[in-house]
Amino acid sequence: MALGGRLSFTNITALAPMVRVGTLPMRLLALDYGADAVYSEELIDIKMVQCHRVVNEVLQTVDFVAPDDRVMFRTCEKEKDRIVFQMGTADPDRALTVARLVEKDVAAIDVNMGCPKEYSTKGGMGAALLSHPEKIEAILKKLVSGVSIPVTCKIRILPSLEDTVSLVQRIEKTGVAAVAVHGRMKEERPRHPLHCDYIQAVAKAVSIPVIANGGSLDLVKTHTDIEVFRKATGCASAMLARAAMYNPSVFCAQGPLPLETVMEEYLKYAIRYENNAFNTKYCLCQMLRDKVESPLGKQLQGAQTTAEISAAYGLQDFFRQTSDQLQSRRDALQTDSQSQQPVTEGDLTTMPVKFHRREYTPHISPKMFLLEWGRKEKLDQPVYETVQRSQDRAFQSTLTLAEKKYRSTLWEKSKKSAEQAAAIVCLRVHGVPEGLIGEEDSGLICKRKRDGKTDNADNATNNKRLVTEAHSNSNGDTHKHIDIDTLVLGEGKS
Repeated sequence: MALGGRLSFTNITALAPMVRVGTLPMRLLALDYGADAVYSEELIDIKMVQCHRVVNEVLQTVDFVAPDDRVMFRTCEKEKDRIVFQMGTADPDRALTVARLVEKDVAAIDVNMGCPKEYSTKGGMGAALLSHPEKIEAILKKLVSGVSIPVTCKIRILPSLEDTVSLVQRIEKTGVAAVAVHGRMKEERPRHPLHCDYIQAVAKAVSIPVIANGGSLDLVKTHTDIEVFRKATGCASAMLARAAMYNPSVFCAQGPLPLETVMEEYLKYAIRYENNAFNTKYCLCQMLRDKVESPLGKQLQGAQTTAEISAAYGLQDFFRQTSDQLQSRRDALQTDSQSQQPVTEGDLTTMPVKFHRREYTPHISPKMFLLEWGRKEKLDQPVYETVQRSQDRAFQSTLTLAEKKYRSTLWEKSKKSAEQAAAIVCLRVHGVPEGLIGEEDSGLICKRKRDGKTDNADNATNNKRLVTEAHSNSNGDTHKHIDIDTLVLGEGKS
C-alpha cells in the first residue's frame, strides 16, 4: 500500500525475500493474488555495484546488468510502487551506491540482517551484522540520509529478549521506516518453534511498524491465518516466505487456488519475462513439493529449457506465440534503431539484416548465390564464424571473404539463419543478387537448381563435393562455432 506515493508498512501482507524464489515472475504472481508488497531476493552489493541500468524495451522491464551480461535484477512498472529491493551489505558506502542505482525503480530499500547462511555471513553480511550493532547503525543512517525512498531492515532475534529489544530500539533511531523480525535465532531453522513472544516484545518497544516473519506453515497455512499471526505477534504487518513459495495464492482473500492453476500462471509470467529456465524450474519444483517424483515432476526435472518446461505443462502454444511476439518486437526495435546503410570499420562491414526464408526463391538461398558468385570471381570460399549469445541463445555470424568481413548487427534464432544474414550483407555490399522472390534472374544459379531438380548423378556429385568441402579450408564454406560463456539470470540469497 502506498500513502502519498510512498510505500506504507502498516497493515500489509508481504512476500518475504527468498533465495532464488523472489524473482520477477513470483513477485508479480504474489501481487496478482493480493500481496501488498513484495521483496526481491537478497542481492549482494559487491555484485550490484558493478551493474549498469538498462531499459529493456522488448520485455518492457528495467534490467540491472553485470559486466558479463548477466541480469542481476529485473523489475517492471507493474510492481514499481510495491517492490522492496533487499540487499546484502556490510559496507555503508557501497550500500548507498547500490541504493542510489536502483532507487528510481523500486519502492523501498531493505538491508538483510537475518540470513544465517554462509553465503551472507562469510562476508560479514546477513545475520553476521547482528553481532555488530555499530555497523548496523552506520549502514542504515547512511541509507536513510542518502536516498529518497523508505529504508527498512530484516533481522533475526538474539538469544536474549532484552538484547533483541535493545537492538531494535537502536535500529529505530536510525530513521528506518520499518523493521521485519524473523522470530528465530540465527542458529535455528524452520523445524524449530517460532518465538512469538520475542516479536511481540519488539512490537511493543518501538513506534515504527514491525513486520512479523517466520510463521509460515506452523502458524499460517491459509489466508485467514495471516491476520491471526499478525495479531498474535502484536505487529503492524506480516510477511510470508515458505507458505507463499509453496502456493502464492495464500495471499488470496477468497482462498487458495488449485496448485495446477498457480503453476501455470507462474510459468506464463516466466515465459513473458524470459526468466532463466533453471530459476523457473526451481520455483516450480518448490510448489510441487512431495509431488516432485510424480510424472509431471519427473518431466519438469528433466527439462533444460523454457520450451521443455512449457511442454511439460501443455503451454507449448503460449510459449511459441509469446516468443514470436517478443522476437517481432526485438526485430522492429533493432531495425528502427539502426541505419539500413552499411557501416565499415576497418575490414568489417555491418548492416541490420534479417533472413526471412519466405522472402526467397524456393530451393536456393543467399549462401548459394554467394558461393556461385565467389567461384565466378575466382575468390576463396567464404568462411563463417558464428557465436551464440547466452542470455537468449541467439546467433550472430561473421563472414570472411577476400580478406574482408561481413556481419549483420541483428541476431538470429538459428545458426543457419545467422550465416544467411551474413551472406546477405556481403551480397548487398557488392550489389550481387541474393535470390529474393521477384528478383531478375542473374544467371548465377542454374535453372535445375532454381527449380530444385537434380538427377541421381547430380546428387552423387553434389554429395561428394559437400563432403570434400566440409573437410577442406579451400573448398566450400568453412564454419567456426563459438559458444559465449553461459549467462543466467540473477539469483541471490536472503
